[in-house]
Amino acid sequence: MVMTSPTTATAVNSVLRVPPAAPAAAAAYFGASLAFHADVSDVASALAADGDPGFVVVDSRSTASWDQGHIPGAVHLPTAMIPEQAPRLLDPAVPVVTYCWGPGCNGATRAALALARLGYQVKEMLGGFEYWAREGFAFETWEGGDRRAADPLTAPVDDDADCGC
Repeated sequence: MVMTSPTTATAVNSVLRVPPAAPAAAAAYFGASLAFHADVSDVASALAADGDPGFVVVDSRSTASWDQGHIPGAVHLPTAMIPEQAPRLLDPAVPVVTYCWGPGCNGATRAALALARLGYQVKEMLGGFEYWAREGFAFETWEGGDRRAADPLTAPVDDDADCGC
């Protein structure tokens, strides 16, 4: 493998056309990103562990979407209802993890913003319900519990395997 200088690489490589941030700036950015986001596997692992995970999961989608499938134990709180219902449903001392359909939907982001404006500590679950189901985690529907096989493009297919992240 031939290494090129940044000057040479930027002339021919669209990845390095804009050079990477300085390490300190990158550490600040990625650290901040982790303060705002959680991934599906980490949420599932925390919920599956014995005891209180230290957060509550909020599904910000419509009732029809909730009925189609949701994370067991999640609180159903559609984004439009947050200002009215959050104080009744959520403890302001408990962090909230929001989710919506998936990466193509910014509903969880809007819900997180609404909750943050009300004073809640909040993170958004990356991947949403789509990746929850695709990674093979159990979910509930209006008909009862369900679970799909893990998609090998999103998660290890062996329940005991660790993705190494």
